Amino acid sequence: MRPVSSPARPPSPPPSAFIPEGTRDVLPPEWEQREALRTRLSALFSAWGYRGVELPALEYADAQHPQDARAFKLIDSGGQVLALRSEFTTAMGRLVRARFAGGPFPLRLHYSGRLWLRALTSELGRLREFGQTGVELIGIEGARADAELLHLAAAALEQVGVNAQLEVGFPGFVDAVLEDAGLHGPARNALHGAVDRKSGADIDLLSRQHGLSGAVTHTLHALTDLYGGPEVLDAAARLSQGVRARAAVDHLTEVSKLYEGNLLYDLGASRRYDYYTGLTFRAYAAGLNQPVLGGGRYTLDGGLPGAGFAMGLERLLRAAAPQLPPQPEVVLALDNAGAKAAREAGLYAELAWTDDLNELRLYSEARGIRRWSRGAKLFDMAELSDMQVNP
Repeated sequence: MRPVSSPARPPSPPPSAFIPEGTRDVLPPEWEQREALRTRLSALFSAWGYRGVELPALEYADAQHPQDARAFKLIDSGGQVLALRSEFTTAMGRLVRARFAGGPFPLRLHYSGRLWLRALTSELGRLREFGQTGVELIGIEGARADAELLHLAAAALEQVGVNAQLEVGFPGFVDAVLEDAGLHGPARNALHGAVDRKSGADIDLLSRQHGLSGAVTHTLHALTDLYGGPEVLDAAARLSQGVRARAAVDHLTEVSKLYEGNLLYDLGASRRYDYYTGLTFRAYAAGLNQPVLGGGRYTLDGGLPGAGFAMGLERLLRAAAPQLPPQPEVVLALDNAGAKAAREAGLYAELAWTDDLNELRLYSEARGIRRWSRGAKLFDMAELSDMQVNP
């Protein structure tokens, strides 16, 4: 008789197979590190006079929302279409109109929370669920307000130990130069993208397609070179022919005088020029191809000026992890007095749940716990061969 063998079990699917694509479980110690960053930043924002708010994750779906096409949507019990929050600026605008319509302005607010997008994004790991924290300065505009946000952005990066350079742009400057060059309609929109990508080949192709003069094509190529230090402002001033372009350069020059630090300028950046109404900025950290911080100036519905910036917590953690201090040592406390003494000494303490020392040793080895405590004393596990939990 041939032995009957059990059929081989199929391999267990990886844990990620049990959650939707673009989502992830966050485990310790990553959770602790991320919360430490968020707590540090919240304290900094508060110290600068930015008061914390919390916004609902559910919103009414709106075809005019900038992320409407990529938002997760669901039907409420009353038949209304809802959406999961997909970005914070629009939600903050709704909050200001509903709760702070009369000010007082300037209004300084900060927030933190999760965002969701139906389409996979460029967030770290192509996440569709990710965390952000940030600030909004509502009700005022001008060089002093923009310089305040740049100073706060630099302070936030320093607070979490991330060495990143602030890059300043002004998408409306590119649009103004294109307008001064007589470009309108589809040609102007297409050239915005080519300039932003700094693609000389695309600029040449579009120039031929739309019959642009050599002088205009030369100006478009010059826009792609407007990246660097303060000398960029001088080069931009030479390209400024109209009122809008000159006003943009004058504003950036004033901001640079107010900002106490070094800035890089990217005046060829024209991405989302139809959304931002003034200065924009972002910061890159070594090893990441996406900014850890980004923001700029916009106008809320009703004409109220606003500006702010957001920091992606997943990206920020990747950049900050090497500089984060180690977590306090975890000890196993054999009694309540030992737990209290360990915590007062700045350690983390777990309380023993059994008198079985062998079970406690096995658990400690699995957890990487090296020391136990009883009363006011700490012991290496090797010293406890004859101890009882409760003598």
